[in-house]
This record gives sequence, C-alpha cells and structure tokens, in this order.
Amino acid sequence: MTQTTRIWTAALIVVGDEILSGRTQDKNIAQVASWLGVQGIRLREVRVVPDVMDAIVEAVNTLRARNDYLFTTGGIGPTHDDITVDAVAQALGVPVVIHPRAHAILDAYYATRGGLNEARLRMARVPEGAGLIENRLSGAPGIHAENIFLMAGVPSITAQMLDGMTGTLEGGLPLLSRTVGCWVAESEIAELLRDTERNHDGVSIGSYPFFREGRVGANFVIRSTDTAVVSACATALSDALSALGREPFDGGI
Repeated sequence: MTQTTRIWTAALIVVGDEILSGRTQDKNIAQVASWLGVQGIRLREVRVVPDVMDAIVEAVNTLRARNDYLFTTGGIGPTHDDITVDAVAQALGVPVVIHPRAHAILDAYYATRGGLNEARLRMARVPEGAGLIENRLSGAPGIHAENIFLMAGVPSITAQMLDGMTGTLEGGLPLLSRTVGCWVAESEIAELLRDTERNHDGVSIGSYPFFREGRVGANFVIRSTDTAVVSACATALSDALSALGREPFDGGI
C-alpha cells in the first residue's frame, strides 16, 4: 500500500477535570481535527479523561497502540495536578527527566518574568528520550515521545504547537470536502444518501440536520481524498435531490 492510499490515523486525549466538570469548554478537538486533516491524517477517536494517573495511562496505552499517532492536550503545566508527562512516561516504561533544551528555553523566557522557580521548572520535565515541540507563544515547549505528542490545554498555545509541527508528520492525501444543503428531513432521503455514497468509491457522506426558520433541513458533507470523486458525488446528490423536487444548495445552507 502506497503513502497516497494508506489511511493514517490519530487519536486525541483531552486531559482535565475542568473539561469533565463543564467549567471549561474544550476548543482543541476541532482545531486538532482540522490540522490533522490537512496533514493527511484522520482523527479517529477522542477521549476525555480526568487528572488521574491510572486513567491517563490506560487511555495512552490503548489509543497509541491502535493509531499511527496519539495527541494529548492539557496537563503539562506547572502545577501539582499537571501529570500528563508522568502518565506518558509510565505508559512508555521510562523515567521522567529534565530536558536540557527545555530548561534553557524556560530559563531564558522567565529571565525577565521573575525567574525560573521550582513550579516553572516542572514544564521542562519529559519522558526520557523525548523531543520537544516548539512553542513561540509562552515559552514552555510541547513534547513528543515515540508516536505521542503532548500539547498544552490552552487553545492558542495548542495552535502554535500544531503550526510548528506542520509538514513534519508522515501522512496520506488530505481529506477534501464539499457541502450540499437542502430543505429536507434526512429521514426522507436516507436511502438516497446510502445509494449515492455506495455508488462513489472512497466517499463518505455526513448528514447534519437542523431546524431553522420554522422548518427542517440538512447539510450533507461529502468527503474524499479525490477532488474529481467529490465533485461527481456532489453533482449526483444534487441531481437526485432535484429529481425529488427538492432544491439543492451547493456550499450548504
């Protein structure tokens, strides 16, 4: 199987009690998924776990084994409950060490910000043998160990770390998409959607219903790695909707 046809997959672990309690709304899933899609990598599963060692270790070991890549967000800060580094080290069976370059980065960053204290030095801790992910926003780097990438929980910092990794991971063809909208209940055209998807090899059609302006509609997102296939499928779906007397809207409603 060649690089262009192989499906490369990733999983994401979102770490944090604040996410599970509802105090903080996660914004990283969408941006990680979008970034991975551009890299030709599919985000296949997401798990949200508390700041509990056993829960993180179990999730890391499960998801890293069945995906090409595993990403984590959260739990790599300066406080005592930031234990993602320790959990990943335990999952990999290696000790936690101070990374010399991370130490130097933090030392320079905090030179004019009160100095590098014990809490801040925690952000230089990595699983032994790990490398760093650049962070131009707040100094403290992310970490990559084997096929695991540990990133910050703050979305703006996560975005910087993702940007720094752009083009560095092996993947397949980017997943392309096109949307066709229609004022129709998805239940009325479920069979039509199945047949259209079946007739276009390599295509998946996602259906996203809504209730707006006092009526029911849906947007149908066509996804494939082949531009021509996406276009052909969108045309076929639009023609089929028109044949039923339903007006299709290219680009969605």
